[in-house]
Amino acid sequence: MAVLVTRPHPDDEATARALRARGFDVLRAPMLRFEPVPFQDDADARYGAVIVTSANALRAIASHLAGSRLLKLPLFAVGDHTAAAARDAGFGEVIASGGDAGALRDLVLAAVKSKRLQKASPLLYLAGADLARDLAGELGQKGFTVVTQTTYRMVPASGLPREICDAFLANRIEAVLHYSRRSARAFLEAARSAGVEISALALPQYCISAAVAAILRDAGATQVTAAISPDENALLDSLGRSLRP
Repeated sequence: MAVLVTRPHPDDEATARALRARGFDVLRAPMLRFEPVPFQDDADARYGAVIVTSANALRAIASHLAGSRLLKLPLFAVGDHTAAAARDAGFGEVIASGGDAGALRDLVLAAVKSKRLQKASPLLYLAGADLARDLAGELGQKGFTVVTQTTYRMVPASGLPREICDAFLANRIEAVLHYSRRSARAFLEAARSAGVEISALALPQYCISAAVAAILRDAGATQVTAAISPDENALLDSLGRSLRP
């Protein structure tokens, strides 16, 4: 019996390693495909900090960052994974929030109160094409100027691999992991198209947040668990508490 990881590549590989270290067998079916979009930094723009809600935003512009002036700015990241990607990219001052985009917004506001950040300086938001939350708008309501630069898009997979469909039909999958609302929707569409929706939704679904869990519940899944905090360690802990490898 295996746990199915629907996280996009290459992050699915890290998740697979973490699951195997915990004793689980793993199957992978990335439901979204990463695509960078053209990026051009405005050399005349002056920013006070960079904000990032996904490591993909940094991965997309890696070739532009070598020697970039942006590396000298403080970077506010949505979590430890994104913070690690920022450090790997060369950012010297990286501040990580412990949760989702809401926690990142609060972290930025706290930095202003502590005089670590000046509200008068615009923020550069490196973002994906499809945003689950209007972080720029929320910060704008607090008096910030936010310049959003789209650096990547996530394209839904066209379907499930044949071996994954066969695994569903042969009852060789014991749980499914979901990391975003978009990937959960893509998974449901792919399972429906492949004719394995009933088999798939009968299984335990483990989701990184309550918002993602709602997508699965609305589709008819009855065994849905949301992580207690929106990070992978909490997600894998919830899996481990319920399923024993």
